Amino acid sequence: MTGLHLTVSRDVIVEMTRMAAYEVPGVVRVARRGPAWRAFLAGPAVGVRVRDGRVQVRVHVVARPAQSLIAVASGVRGAVAATMERLLGLELGSVTVVVDAVGG
Repeated sequence: MTGLHLTVSRDVIVEMTRMAAYEVPGVVRVARRGPAWRAFLAGPAVGVRVRDGRVQVRVHVVARPAQSLIAVASGVRGAVAATMERLLGLELGSVTVVVDAVGG
């Protein structure tokens, strides 16, 4: 079949990013730290940009205590990249993982 084209909405990309991050051991939440009002002012925990046909993702996570933050960030980056490329068929530009807090 030729000419097959799939359009994926930004909301789907955000939700799939969130779900991929939750699959990583050591991730408590996909969220910004602090009270809800601060998070509201700072913006959403998952940001998505599409430029030149490539997806750029920025995700903020809260890690479990006593976890290697490098391993958590690397795991989230890998899970999000795999989700974008394999499940959604999107070309990945970048994945930025911000470990915004440690704890529950």
